Amino acid sequence: MPLGKVIYESGVELEHVFFPVTSCIVSMLYVMKDGASAEIAVVGDEGMVGFALFTGGRTTPSRALVQSAGHAFQLKAKALQDEVERHGRLQTLLLRYTQALITQTSQTAVCNRYHSVEQQLCRWLLLSLDRLSTNELTMTQGLIADMLGVRREGVTEAAGKLQARGLIAYSRGHITVLDRPGLETQACECYATVKKEYDRLLPAKKPRSPKPELVQS
Repeated sequence: MPLGKVIYESGVELEHVFFPVTSCIVSMLYVMKDGASAEIAVVGDEGMVGFALFTGGRTTPSRALVQSAGHAFQLKAKALQDEVERHGRLQTLLLRYTQALITQTSQTAVCNRYHSVEQQLCRWLLLSLDRLSTNELTMTQGLIADMLGVRREGVTEAAGKLQARGLIAYSRGHITVLDRPGLETQACECYATVKKEYDRLLPAKKPRSPKPELVQS
């Protein structure tokens, strides 16, 4: 799952779902007719990309874009649907994940409407860190601006303030979080709301192995 890869486009019928692993993060974006975009949710190793197949829609108005490179397991649509029809543990887990994802998308909409670019950037960085095994992200300010749906100048200013406070270090498309507790104090309540819901609904993650093995089939 290379950085910048489009997993699916808006309106295209989905044939597979993806389960990210190894610090892979997929961003779900809404793209306007004029090309402007904004992120509505991020998916990492806690979730599944392509949940429209689970809910029965088969298509979605959003675009799925790899935000952090890594790997993912790919499953055919029919295999997922056959398993869901058994009404077993997978169905229960995906229902809980859907509720958590709805919380994230709803909170993102509220955050984008009422909170500053700096607060939005803090929320975005923290949500990304929760899905990574390191405190470093590879992301240009232009891409972050596209994710947040704001002007690049706004991201530059917000990142500069966070760097001046010693919370992050930014250089040539690489962001290193130096003080996560400090970053959390600068974030709005949106991050805590989303994290609390994910922690409540989904199983606790097992410790990450340095290099998980992928079985090819």
